[in-house]
Amino acid sequence: MEYVKENSQIWDQRSENNDIWSVPVTRDMVKEAREGNWQIVLTPTKPVPANWFPDDLCSKKILCLASGGGQQGPILAALGADVTVFDNSRKQLEKDEFVAARDNLTIKTVQGNMQDLSAFEDESFDLIVHPWSNGYIDNVRPVWMECSRILKKNGILLAGFGNPIEYIFNYGKLEKGEFVVENKIPYADIEHRDDPELMAIVEEDGYIWGHTLEDQIQGQTDAGFAIVGFYEDIGGTALDQYINTSMATKAVKL
Repeated sequence: MEYVKENSQIWDQRSENNDIWSVPVTRDMVKEAREGNWQIVLTPTKPVPANWFPDDLCSKKILCLASGGGQQGPILAALGADVTVFDNSRKQLEKDEFVAARDNLTIKTVQGNMQDLSAFEDESFDLIVHPWSNGYIDNVRPVWMECSRILKKNGILLAGFGNPIEYIFNYGKLEKGEFVVENKIPYADIEHRDDPELMAIVEEDGYIWGHTLEDQIQGQTDAGFAIVGFYEDIGGTALDQYINTSMATKAVKL
């Protein structure tokens, strides 16, 4: 659970600066959702396939996990779902509260670390929506275990995350379009605190961990899930021209 507090503070700042994950949905988007025309994302650009969701979301208990920012939660609430948004950043949660007040939606918000969902009872939710965010924690397996615990049997987990290939490169140089391989996976920013260029990026973006695909995918199956859907998306770096570095899974609790 290293650097949870630091990442919370950094994400507060990112939220105030209207990061791509911090721009709330518009009134029109909420209105269209109420009329049945909607979509959400787990990764930077691709919408989640419609057939990944239950046929009827009305009254379903949904946890938007590490998903503050006023994006996924309000849309799902507009569909009539019972939505709770959980996030490490207070400012991110305020975006959901802002949309809820503006558009007369009911959304519960809870601040905390995604590795510890003890605020919720066993088998509390029908669906968990977990957009790209678990790169900001040091160990992803507790997240999958907690998701399994709080989901009902046959509950659905929709998760977005990164391909660790991105982290084999020197990130400061990658941002400039230079591909310099120098890191092993799993990767942790905290192991490179002697790199001033990287630490300048961390101060703005937060501490990142590049988890293995085994932890991201086998970690879900070890927690009692069956993965029944998968897609890839861009990651927002110079690697986009060569490979997709974001991915999403649909998993069902057995």
